[in-house]
Amino acid sequence: MSSPNPVDAPLHVQQLLTELHKKSLEQEAQISKKGKVFSSEVLGELEDKSRSAAPANPQDEFDRLMLDKFIALDEDKCQFAYQLITAMGATNVVEAGTSFGVSTIYLALAVGKTTAATGKSGVVIATEKEEAKAAVARKYWAQCGPEVERFIDLREGDLLETLKEGLPQVDLLLLDIWSALALPTLKTVLPRMRRGAVVLTDNTISGAKGYADLLAFLRAPENGFQNMTLPFTNGFEMSVYLP
Repeated sequence: MSSPNPVDAPLHVQQLLTELHKKSLEQEAQISKKGKVFSSEVLGELEDKSRSAAPANPQDEFDRLMLDKFIALDEDKCQFAYQLITAMGATNVVEAGTSFGVSTIYLALAVGKTTAATGKSGVVIATEKEEAKAAVARKYWAQCGPEVERFIDLREGDLLETLKEGLPQVDLLLLDIWSALALPTLKTVLPRMRRGAVVLTDNTISGAKGYADLLAFLRAPENGFQNMTLPFTNGFEMSVYLP
């Protein structure tokens, strides 16, 4: 029997999330035979094609392919992130890899609950380099209304630049991006992470090869993280910062 949905949200928000998750799964099925898209695998396929055809930059090809694709964080992982934020009383969250903003809705709903419960201010700092995706994400957040929209600070552009300044003390970092960017992003945010902050990284089993540098850093004792690979589909790493 499936567990109940822990997300406390108005009906129109719940309906929108259901619709967006469905669209994401349909698009992933079109891209990957495995039904789940991993950036390292798609890039590898594009690199193979570039060797046998006209020279092309695989990363540019990847960006073009993904420009109109949702590839949202799995619904159960979104619900877990929501539950974790509310349990921690987290108020400041950074999301590396916003795309069309599906998971951001969960993060904002959770931050809304914790700010209401604690009386503190709070924010979800979202990141997206593609202007078109950012525009669509804003549209969905506007559909949700102020209970979502007012908690989001969307930073467009290169996240290694947009996250350099103006970060509050960070309670939680969600890494759901191209795997090669994961470790540089963590190192950018790390100086602002509080003791007890959590890093969530998606697809750390199926994408272990692409995340090798990140996982080595997280699991090196001197870096101060305690790690557990949660038993979600394809892996979901939970790393607690305890320097």
